Amino acid sequence: MIVRLDIDQTEPSVFAYRVSVEAETLYDDEGLESLEEALIAAIEGLAPDVVGLEFAYGGVVSGTYPLDVIAANLAQVATHAVNTTAAIYEARSR
Repeated sequence: MIVRLDIDQTEPSVFAYRVSVEAETLYDDEGLESLEEALIAAIEGLAPDVVGLEFAYGGVVSGTYPLDVIAANLAQVATHAVNTTAAIYEARSR
């Protein structure tokens, strides 16, 4: 199964996440101190049948990743999400 992970920055240094399947929330949390912390917390709660996730940060999907790729490249996946979202927001403002 592939789930969707949405992470949002709700305040400076405060992040929230929501894990869903077909728009139905499986679980969520808020008050995490970093994007990486939210990503780790979300992955730790996944069911064993989840093989990958569609990752969105700030409402922008940055990619769909196998879980082992995320685990091996956590910082890079988080950085890619931030950069993708920034690029989309910049393009929208033109």
